[in-house]
Amino acid sequence: MKTSEITKQQGFSLLEILIAFSILALSLGILLRIFSGGVNTAMVAEDYTIAVQIAESLIAKTGSEVPLKDHQSSGVENKKYQWSLTVSPYFLSNESIDPKNVAAQLYKVNVTVVWGNGESDGRQIQLTTLKLAAKDNAAS
Repeated sequence: MKTSEITKQQGFSLLEILIAFSILALSLGILLRIFSGGVNTAMVAEDYTIAVQIAESLIAKTGSEVPLKDHQSSGVENKKYQWSLTVSPYFLSNESIDPKNVAAQLYKVNVTVVWGNGESDGRQIQLTTLKLAAKDNAAS
């Protein structure tokens, strides 16, 4: 046998192993960052879903459980979501309609739900709709 065939390398060098581990560590770091970003996005989406459900339930209650009249109210749900409800008369800007001859009144219902720490993470949603009430019911 020749001496050049005997000294042939039979494995990886230490430098090759260190480079392979560095690439592996970098890849795992990127994958963990992507995964944690996805989890954070899912948590934010869940918070928005809960806030929208709170706001929609308050709008649905207005006119049935909460009377349609000019007022404001507020409260807290789940010790995290602060809400405020504002009901105010809504007047059309059409001058050809005499308000005395109209049998119904429009009310603007505005719900704002706020959550988070109020600084960089403070979030809010606002839903607004119009509800119609008979003038007889609105006066009581």
